[in-house]
Order: sequence, then C-alpha cells, then structure tokens
Amino acid sequence: MGPANETELAELIRGANGPLDLRGGGTRVAWRPVRGEVVSAAGLSGVHLYEPGALTLVVGAGTPVAEVERVLAEKGQRLAFEPMDARGLMGTDGVPTIGGVIAANVSGPRRVQAGAARDVLLGVRFVDGAGQVVKNGGRVMKNVTGYDLVKLMAGSFGTLGVLTEVALKVMAVPQAEATLVARGLGTAEALTTLRAALATPFDVSGAAHAGFGGGETLLRVEGMAGSVAYRAERLRAGLCAGWDLVEGAESAALWRAVRDVAALAGRGEAVWRISTVPGRAAGLTAALAAGGLGHRALYDWGGGLIWLGVPAEGDGGAAAIRAAVQAAGGHATLVRAPEAIHDRVPMFQPQAAGIERLAAGLRARFDPRGILNPGLMGGRTREVAA
Repeated sequence: MGPANETELAELIRGANGPLDLRGGGTRVAWRPVRGEVVSAAGLSGVHLYEPGALTLVVGAGTPVAEVERVLAEKGQRLAFEPMDARGLMGTDGVPTIGGVIAANVSGPRRVQAGAARDVLLGVRFVDGAGQVVKNGGRVMKNVTGYDLVKLMAGSFGTLGVLTEVALKVMAVPQAEATLVARGLGTAEALTTLRAALATPFDVSGAAHAGFGGGETLLRVEGMAGSVAYRAERLRAGLCAGWDLVEGAESAALWRAVRDVAALAGRGEAVWRISTVPGRAAGLTAALAAGGLGHRALYDWGGGLIWLGVPAEGDGGAAAIRAAVQAAGGHATLVRAPEAIHDRVPMFQPQAAGIERLAAGLRARFDPRGILNPGLMGGRTREVAA
C-alpha cells in the first residue's frame, strides 16, 4: 500500500487489522525482514519549505535523498551528516528517501565533525500506531521546541510512528576538500594515528581505515581553499612519512566509497555494524581474529564505527561478536545476512533489562497494538483488535 498523503496514511493505520511492514524507498529492507502488510511512505514527497538563508529545509518523508541533495546543491548547500546509499551493500534497488535516512539515523563519515542525522533534525510530523498525527519540534532553528521527541524518532526504525515530514538544518558546501592517504599501516597504528589527528585543532571531517586489501588509511579536511591547504600540510607534517594528498573529485570519490561501505558490497559475507569506543576498536577485532573468526573490517569515525564482514554461516559470528562488543563496550547490529541467520539472530544488540523496559514502554505508548514493524527492535507482535 502506498498512501499519497498524511491523511490517507492515518486512515490506513487506524484501519489496520494486522502487522505493517513500513518502508521508505525499500533500500534497507534486508536489514531485518518484517512480516506484515507492506506500507510505503514513498508517496509522501515534496519540498514543503526551503529557506536557504535560515539554513532550513522541510520536506515530505518520502522525498528521495537525491532530490533533496539536488535542491540544496542549487543553493550551494548540503546535508552535513553525509547519508549513505545502502543499495550496493544490501544488494537492493529502490530509491533512498529522507524519511528512511532519519528513521534509521543513518550518519556517514562526517559525523565526527558535523554530528549525526538526529543532530540536524529540527522537527517532525508522524502518524503513530493508533493512527494519530503527531507533530513535534519546529520548522526553523529559532522556533524549535520539544527536541526530545524529535530525537526519539531518529533511529526508531518506524516502530514508534511513520514519519510524514521532517525539518532539517542544512549547511553550506565548503569551497575545497582534501584527503591524506596512507597505505600499508597496521590497524592498531592506523587507528592511533586517526585518533591523534581528530584531537588536533585542524578540524578533521573524516577519519577511516580499511583493515584489509593493503590497509588504506584516510584523513579529510574541508573548508576555504587556503585553510584546507594549510591544515592538510600541517597534518601531513605531523604524521609518519608516506602520506599522499588527493583533492577535489578524487577525494570525494574516496569518501563516497567509505560512506557506502563499498568494500563489503557484492560479496556473500554477513555484515555487522559495530559502534564502540574508538580506542578499543583494534583490540576488539584482534580478539575476534584470535578466536578464529575471520573477518574484513572497515573502520570509520576514527575507530568508533566498524563495518565487519564475516562468513555467512552458522550464526554469522553473532555469539563471538556480541561477546567481544559487550567486553569492549558498544553495540553490534546485524545489517546483512541470509534469512536463515536473520531468523535466529536479533538484529540489534540485546539491551540491559532497565533500558529494554523503558523502550518497551515507549513502543506501547506510541504503538499500543504493536503493529508498526513488529519485532524489529525486540518487541513482539500482539493480537490486533479488528
């Protein structure tokens, strides 16, 4: 089903007599199959308000990300949090939508500088599980209230409500960008270097390392051309020898590949997304290797984010990975795996009892019948009154 507007969506949800599988553009559907009647929010599209001078954009949740980026580019602006395109990694088609990006809190390499998707979210409209239209926050930065509910919707994966409109803070496109590239560094050395660079005053906007295929290590700076040149040279002067400098389109291409996890696309591996303390990332993956779990790892955010490809067999490495993550601190999300593994392994890291009670209480408040993407965040499908 594809409602064309918010009113139709609210009526559809009120009249639902079973679970609903909520989707934006369908590019992340393989993250965790939800069994229910498919409802697409792709029809809820369009630019509702754009004030370049106020750095504010309000759009329908079903608006394609490419359309959002085109509109912003005409005014020399962009989404600073650098949302990924998951189609290559997930082996899906469809069109990424801004509502799907916000619902999953999808944040790319620039998060280390610009913050996450939820940090640029000013306001939302959504339909809850009872079919009620809810709005929270504001449309411009000077008139934002109720931030808590706005933040809650980012990363809720549609389990609290179906986004119909989002208001976003946007930023200017910088004049220049440059990336320092090193090859052959070991993971521990590379991540130590990235953390040191992030601690400098040179405003690093990307810090990534591939722990396979030659070990490419990347550091990015952006801004006015003169400032970029100065900061890149100062950074390179403080690093070990052997760092190359790439600029412009070549630099941008490197970071699109990091953003979209291109190195793990098109392969038969199970893929995990691990968030942890950056200083513990190398030890975490070393412990997995010592325990016999072969893997390929892409590190972003200076080590705070690890994309891990492991053999797609057994439990997809779940027991070993979640034990290692629990010891290191953080959480592991099963992003891509055969259905047989997804059916046995929860997508998200199990939460502490107190946090899970709080989360379950929120789901019960916003979705009392348990029909919105049931089971995705740990909740169970409940009987739906006709």
